[in-house]
Amino acid sequence: MAKNEALQSLPKERLIELIEDYAKNWLAMDGVWFQSIERTRGMDEAMYHDAEAWRRFTVIEAKRIKAFLGLDEKPGLEGLAAALQLRFYANLNEADLLWNADRTELTYRTRECRVQRARERKGMLFHPCKPVGEIEYAGFARTIDARIATACVSCFPDVTDPTCCCAWRFWLDTL
Repeated sequence: MAKNEALQSLPKERLIELIEDYAKNWLAMDGVWFQSIERTRGMDEAMYHDAEAWRRFTVIEAKRIKAFLGLDEKPGLEGLAAALQLRFYANLNEADLLWNADRTELTYRTRECRVQRARERKGMLFHPCKPVGEIEYAGFARTIDARIATACVSCFPDVTDPTCCCAWRFWLDTL
């Protein structure tokens, strides 16, 4: 494959800046197609297509990150923690990775969500992201390691933790 010489010549700082712009562009595109369907066909139809897109995309993203990190077939929660930090939107949202005391559970907690803040600025209802998040986070985690189970802790419209936009818990399912 031909190398893009413009990219090859950029210093690290500019490449990081470009990655941030690419992530913003990707998120904008995700919002643009969703809002197009939401306006013309309604929220239910938009959510259906969003779920179907995430069902496929999350696996693609996880496989590429897993390969990039050189993770083995079963990297456990440590591998998932590393992979979550490299997701396309990881540098757009403010998030935490929190371990329980014996490191058998990992919680990924988004403190600030760019999607919800954009909808709020536009006077739109919040995106009811929990159903799609269940597909997205579980699919991502299982692709990193098939033993990983996922549960929603808090996500709109079922917010149980008002200090964050969403939170997801992961553990190894040994059954």
